[in-house]
Amino acid sequence: MKSSAELSRRDFVRTALGAGVALSAPTIIGAAAKGQGRTFKVGLLGCGGRGRGAAADALEAGKILGLPVQIVAAADYFKERALQAGKELNVPPQRCFGGPACYQALMETDAQIVLMATAPLFRPLHLEAAVKAGKHVFIEKPVAVDPPGCRRVIAAGAEAEKKGLVITAGTEMRHDWDFIKTHQAVAVEKALGRLYAGRISFCIGHMFWSEPINPKTGDDLVRTWQNWIALSGDHLVEQHVHNIDIANWFCGGPPVSAVGFGGRAQRNAGDMYDFFSIDYDYGDGVHIHSMCRQVNGCWNWTGHDFVYEKGRTNGSDYPKPQKSPIPADLIQAPSSHYQEQVDTLYYVNKGQPINQARAVAESTAAAIIGRISAYTGQQVTWKETMEDPSINPKYYNLTLRPTAEDFEKGTVEIPKENSVPIPGVSAARKERRA
Repeated sequence: MKSSAELSRRDFVRTALGAGVALSAPTIIGAAAKGQGRTFKVGLLGCGGRGRGAAADALEAGKILGLPVQIVAAADYFKERALQAGKELNVPPQRCFGGPACYQALMETDAQIVLMATAPLFRPLHLEAAVKAGKHVFIEKPVAVDPPGCRRVIAAGAEAEKKGLVITAGTEMRHDWDFIKTHQAVAVEKALGRLYAGRISFCIGHMFWSEPINPKTGDDLVRTWQNWIALSGDHLVEQHVHNIDIANWFCGGPPVSAVGFGGRAQRNAGDMYDFFSIDYDYGDGVHIHSMCRQVNGCWNWTGHDFVYEKGRTNGSDYPKPQKSPIPADLIQAPSSHYQEQVDTLYYVNKGQPINQARAVAESTAAAIIGRISAYTGQQVTWKETMEDPSINPKYYNLTLRPTAEDFEKGTVEIPKENSVPIPGVSAARKERRA
């Protein structure tokens, strides 16, 4: 997430899409040698800003690797959005699909790789369908909004491994070479000794709608998905998952438990909190303090700080491993967003399966247990939420509504706007057992 070395993604999107780019340009590693002369066909599922950005990044990845890439299908809940993306990406209208079941039509195309950038609610269902169809997948973060959804993603990732498929994730710092090398040095090779504690943060200004949305239909919810717990998971899950992912990575796995609090100070739309503070216990005395906030007029910081026996790191400032885990023939892209797609195409081209579904699902689940704790005022454990249904079935089976399936069936219930959980008094209104 470093900006100094990155190209402007918006500038690239405007240039590439405006020119109708469909194929990669000059060969760097040799398309004939590395790609056997084939064109890599990509389907875009979710045609909003992030999805179209990922499509542009995939085209740029083809340029970087010298491999021909073509966007061959586009699908979105709103067909007009898919058609617009198709127009920009040279996808014929007949290969642009809309509606809640648009993903099914996309899976029937000849796309080999699916870029998945729908609202988080839909991602477990869509990933299952992609794996069943034998597609490689790049899936944006977070990958679910509740514990059952996280487990569905983990199961789909395991099935993808069996099929020899590539699943990469939009936890972009895991694609950043400075983060990768620093992790190798301090978490694997223990260059700084034992990890003592740390803090992570995603404190920014308010995002999206500031006035009540007054949704009447499921379409209204999807158009404003960033404001609803059931569709986004709350901003702790949707945004802060990046930093929680780094904590999981450097701590060697998900937290043992979470205790947190949060609330609503300025937000006047949707049903989410606008600040959280979570204490994550990673075991062996290691605690990571997490804070995230979307409130205007406040001090902001997004980042990481890990304290070790012999020093400290922000996760990317100690790229000095004895042995780099990065493949010698992998080309470094000019930004982590491009690198996500370079990595995806690199592994697909080599026929080398990779499964990032579990890691991103565990980071999503870690964010979710923090959210549950803040909403309820209770300590929430990983084991009761993700591993053992007999301990606390209420948390293990916790399912947000409406579900992805509700949108397909037409059984969407509209959540009550500006009704938020009160810890110690009420459970999350939108977190009901299936």
